[in-house]
Amino acid sequence: MKKIAVLNDLSGLGKCSLTAAIPVISVMGVQACPLPTAVLSAQTGFPSYYYDDYTAHMEEIMDQWEKMDFRPDGIYTGFLAGDVQAEMALEFIERFADSDTRILTDPILGDNGMEYPIYTEALCEKMRQLAEKASMITPNLTEALLLLYGKEEMHCRWKYLSGLETEAFMAEIRETGQKIAENFHTEAVITGIDLYTQSADKEAEMANLIVNESIWEWVTAKKEGGSYSGTGDLFASVLSAGMVKGADTAETVKKAVNFISRAIHDTVLEGTNRNEGVCFEKHLRELL
Repeated sequence: MKKIAVLNDLSGLGKCSLTAAIPVISVMGVQACPLPTAVLSAQTGFPSYYYDDYTAHMEEIMDQWEKMDFRPDGIYTGFLAGDVQAEMALEFIERFADSDTRILTDPILGDNGMEYPIYTEALCEKMRQLAEKASMITPNLTEALLLLYGKEEMHCRWKYLSGLETEAFMAEIRETGQKIAENFHTEAVITGIDLYTQSADKEAEMANLIVNESIWEWVTAKKEGGSYSGTGDLFASVLSAGMVKGADTAETVKKAVNFISRAIHDTVLEGTNRNEGVCFEKHLRELL
């Protein structure tokens, strides 16, 4: 069975990070091998939570895995609490990746035009180094702009993009995606793009842009509900498993979008709080 090493945090509540990645990767027929970056009582969107930084233990786990001659087929990096952890992720790749290891980096830095509290320029630079080593990266639009330009320029460009109509907005994002692919020599999927529309007879959509150095493709779905904990983790988990199985990227993105859309629909019907995450469990069989 193929294996993916998953470097991400473990949150007891919130259906995100490792609690999202492990069931998704497993149901797709790949073994998820977790390396926790932190242990939390609940994801950080909740008003109160316990946080235990796991940086000191990551090296110890890596040493043990190296003794066992562990060689994963894939490596998936998610939440990294700072530049020290990001450097450890780079070390992990150096120690455990072979020439045919498929690497997915989800560069968690910000969203909706704002950087997260963990953001520093040092962390962003480490994320750029991870992107250069990755087979695929899955930034949202904010993270794509941060990777390309840093914090100050991201804010300026976000303000400019927010004033564009849909067609011009999509053209600018396509250009951003192509710069990402060219600069980091990787395939990129820019995720969770809110395609607002000025037409009353058109539904609002959420979009994902697949781009590499030669092609681009949009995958969209009807916008429903709001922003929910863990949807990005579910998306990246589907892509990482599909990638190590050699699946076509566009088909895997469509599978992920359909899976998450159904989960969000159920979540809206149930009236679940966004911090609790989406009702994805009963839809796992769709990933088979």
